[in-house]
Amino acid sequence: METILETMATQLGPMLVILGAALAVGIAGTGSAMGIAIANEAAAGVMTEDPDKFGYCLVLLALPGIQGIYGLLVAVLALQKAGLLGGAAVAITLWQGLGVLFACLPITIVGYYSAIWQGKSSAATILMISKRPEQIGKAVILPAMCETYAVFGLLVSILMLNGISF
Repeated sequence: METILETMATQLGPMLVILGAALAVGIAGTGSAMGIAIANEAAAGVMTEDPDKFGYCLVLLALPGIQGIYGLLVAVLALQKAGLLGGAAVAITLWQGLGVLFACLPITIVGYYSAIWQGKSSAATILMISKRPEQIGKAVILPAMCETYAVFGLLVSILMLNGISF
């Protein structure tokens, strides 16, 4: 029984790091996929009427996908810091694993929601450029405002990860 508890104690820290990384990629990526799908509905309608607007729509479709990239970046940083990407093996305590898990939460949560709202904003601006394509500059800036909070989540996650010492 004591051996099982010792094994669990040594494995729980790395498992929490992996959980944090998986949540950052999975949930932020899910938000990005949902945001892109929302914007895609508007883009498909616009391109049905005017296929030449594909380039404009593509720019606005790509915006909600960036949060998934932010989640991937945080996951790679977390796994790298913990030595789980082929680097030198690091002994990770339960508390360090929890720290990494919690450090992954800002981009996990903010990435999910901001990607969805950015997709809605992108859909609105796609409809805007269907009538006024010369307004593409404004059309990109409006959904990019949602991105600001994803950048904040990314920054906080990175700062928290850097604050954990192994």
